[in-house]
Amino acid sequence: MTTTNALPTTTTTTASNGQRQYKYYDFVMVTFVTLLLCSNLIGPAKIAAFNLPILGSTTFGAGILFFPLSYVFGDVLTEVYGYARSRRVVWAGFGAIVFSAFMSFVVVNLPPAPGYAGQASLEAVFGNTPRIVFAALLAYSCGEFANSFVLAKMKVFTKGKYLWARTIGSTMVGELTDSLIFYPLAFYGVWPDALVVKVMIANYLLKCAWEVLMTPVTYKLVAFLKKHEHEDYYDTNTNFSPFNIGR
Repeated sequence: MTTTNALPTTTTTTASNGQRQYKYYDFVMVTFVTLLLCSNLIGPAKIAAFNLPILGSTTFGAGILFFPLSYVFGDVLTEVYGYARSRRVVWAGFGAIVFSAFMSFVVVNLPPAPGYAGQASLEAVFGNTPRIVFAALLAYSCGEFANSFVLAKMKVFTKGKYLWARTIGSTMVGELTDSLIFYPLAFYGVWPDALVVKVMIANYLLKCAWEVLMTPVTYKLVAFLKKHEHEDYYDTNTNFSPFNIGR
């Protein structure tokens, strides 16, 4: 893999194993995982409704307002640090969701103490069914990898131009992959078919709209990180297998 640095004359830090050291990579990773966990733990606890001009009365999980931000940071990670480092973050997020699902299961199913009045509320907020957890994990991993893959390929194809097209285009693919997997797996046979389709379309459009609105913020984050990390990675010879997490 080759690296093109935004400031090639600046000295960079290298670890003893030969890997580049970055100032902000860990912070971006933690922000990504935090957004992911909060979106999956706090967001589903509330169902909201708005009257939208085109779709009319639309019902959606409140987490939809924050979950797309993980795609913004996924775009930033791939654009600045490359697909391989973004892949590690995606797997870190996957592990965090798995542990949170396991912890929720254990906490909800522990016998409540005599006099404890919060069991019903706890079950309502954290008692996700295994079906929904499985759907969320599969949709997340496929969507994030699709997003990173498309952005990395588009960056090489456009020679680093049209960042807005890369971030929006990759998010549209990633969010579409996520939505097409999650909603049918999680709710087919539980909700009426028409409702599954309506919610899936509405949430997909909301997610993509978020990406468009966040484009100026994405530009600023990318510019800041490229300047201070002295990195602008092009995945010209990258192994794109999602399971190659050795680096």
